[in-house]
Amino acid sequence: MPALPPIANLQAFEAVARRRSFALAAAELHLTASAVSHQISRLEALLDIRLFERSAHGVRLSPAGEHYLLHVGAALSAIATATDDLRQGIRNSLYVHSAPSIASLWLMPRLRHFAEANPDISLNLSAAHAPSDFALGQADIDLRYGVPQWGDLVVEPLFEEAIVPMASPEFIKEHRLTRMEQLLEVPLIQSNVSVVQWSDWFNRFMQVRAPERFPVRFDRAQMSLDAATQGLGVALESVVNAGGHLAEGKLKRVFGKAHAIRVKAHFAVYPERHAKRPAVEAFLSWLHSEAAKTPSTG
Repeated sequence: MPALPPIANLQAFEAVARRRSFALAAAELHLTASAVSHQISRLEALLDIRLFERSAHGVRLSPAGEHYLLHVGAALSAIATATDDLRQGIRNSLYVHSAPSIASLWLMPRLRHFAEANPDISLNLSAAHAPSDFALGQADIDLRYGVPQWGDLVVEPLFEEAIVPMASPEFIKEHRLTRMEQLLEVPLIQSNVSVVQWSDWFNRFMQVRAPERFPVRFDRAQMSLDAATQGLGVALESVVNAGGHLAEGKLKRVFGKAHAIRVKAHFAVYPERHAKRPAVEAFLSWLHSEAAKTPSTG
């Protein structure tokens, strides 16, 4: 294993990066600002790269520092959590990382059932677009979204979902939406990370080019759906993610179920070495049971 930087250097780096201040980081770490500065200088000398850009206005991460923080911050968090669990006598911990939208819209409403069925498992859940790094021990299982191109990892599809245009009932009524051609005349909400884009939908059902400009864009399905409920336009989203919004009547399919693009884009991903861990086995079994009960039509 390559030599690791001293943990004190990494802790100083993470604290300064998070607080954007040597003084605030020093107070948090119970050190002097000078001591924290020396820790950062040692780390930069060891890595032979500048992690921060200093100016009269303060300190900010360099591009290399931003990249390093993604990995170091998550690794330090995992170490802290594992240490805390050990101190509290928790041995059966499970670390699950997830894409944000499936975590908030699909996983969270169901987690109580897992907790009730597995009271001996301590579940730790984190969510971010960037996938977890299994080499750093950041997670036992990762729930990922996208096209499955993840090397030697085990990849298990969860469910099929239908991607359809949807809007608030008020918006549909106000714009008298009954024909697909009318979508070219109303605001469309762009979901930047979706595997199905408006260009795909227009090409499939209308054989025309989609608009190239959108009034609003979001990098999370949750925000796109919320924007649609507020009448900002028509969203092209998964009816699985929008299940709660549809059930409560906050959103409606603009054209019913027929004009849907069906995809499998959510996956449970993990290294094969994790497969026989009891907590992982229990979570995967429960996860697939819940996925099987999830209708693709919402």
